[in-house]
Amino acid sequence: MTYLDYQATTPLAPEALEAMIPWLRDQHANPHSAHRPGRAAKAAVEVARAQVARLLPDGGRVVFTGGATESLNWAIRGTGGGIVTVATEHAAVLDTARAEAARGRATTVLPVDGEGIVRPADIPPGTGLVAAMLVNNEIGVIQPVATLAAAARRAGALMLCDAVQGYGRVPIPDGCDLIALSAHKVHGPKGIGALWIRDGVTLSPLLYGGDQEGGRSGTLSPALCAGFGTAARLMHERAAEDATHVAALWASARDRLPGWILNGSDGPRYRGNLNVRREGLDVARLMSDLRDVAFSAGSACASGSGRPSHVLRAIGLDDGAARSSIRIGFGRYTTEAELISALDRLHAAASAQRIAA
Repeated sequence: MTYLDYQATTPLAPEALEAMIPWLRDQHANPHSAHRPGRAAKAAVEVARAQVARLLPDGGRVVFTGGATESLNWAIRGTGGGIVTVATEHAAVLDTARAEAARGRATTVLPVDGEGIVRPADIPPGTGLVAAMLVNNEIGVIQPVATLAAAARRAGALMLCDAVQGYGRVPIPDGCDLIALSAHKVHGPKGIGALWIRDGVTLSPLLYGGDQEGGRSGTLSPALCAGFGTAARLMHERAAEDATHVAALWASARDRLPGWILNGSDGPRYRGNLNVRREGLDVARLMSDLRDVAFSAGSACASGSGRPSHVLRAIGLDDGAARSSIRIGFGRYTTEAELISALDRLHAAASAQRIAA
């Protein structure tokens, strides 16, 4: 199997797995207990917290959560005032904003241009939160988060950055007040994320029942924390190596798909995400023809819905063009040889569809 779906999830780093094993096998204490095993577990959690924080701005704290969806829900529902967000955001933001709108919060959704980039406008009076994704999970474009954060600050609003796809890959602007993360997008385990909260920012709790994390209730898993922390450490240590590798893979990938059209900007973009389309492509048939290649027809969260991607519609594609698009994601553990082989087969299969038609 050739795995080319890095935006849905990334392979677990071997080092992260090794960091988790002792806490899964031998060291089972609750990190919120006062006895010695509990204190040892707590110490492991704090080491992981510091490792995650190293790639984030100064002047805030990392709160572990059950994942980025929880982090985003907490950040949105835990604040007040109106909400401003972007049409290409993840469903965890857009659906939560809609739910808040149904409860009476004013909500503004900013459009994007044909390249998927938002053009920051004036923030409406009464806005309490501006929410924007750093790197789009479907088309990989990088949003001008620093500009949005400056506009939010002028309006007296907080800035929430969904950094799930960008953490460790793209610098996170200092102007953010809340930053959502997910471990399994950076070669860590599933089931854990984090919310970075700037000093002085207070959120209403999303979960009640113990306040173990100072605003977030629930028993932490030392194993998941250790895996996340180790994955974050590797993102820091391997940043230059990973970036060089991804850039080389991107160049090879672009050469192997003649006649395919890139969705989203070719400029401000994370190049481990290649979203392309080909007129008349039957994506379901393509996936059936290449069952040993894992790629995507859109975000994993929306797969099976039957609806065309809201991100591709937001950049101006009609239903047909959106449905003839695929997303190819690659990174640290993708070899150039396996990528080229998979793309050559993918291109041949797509070309065969046109001949058959």
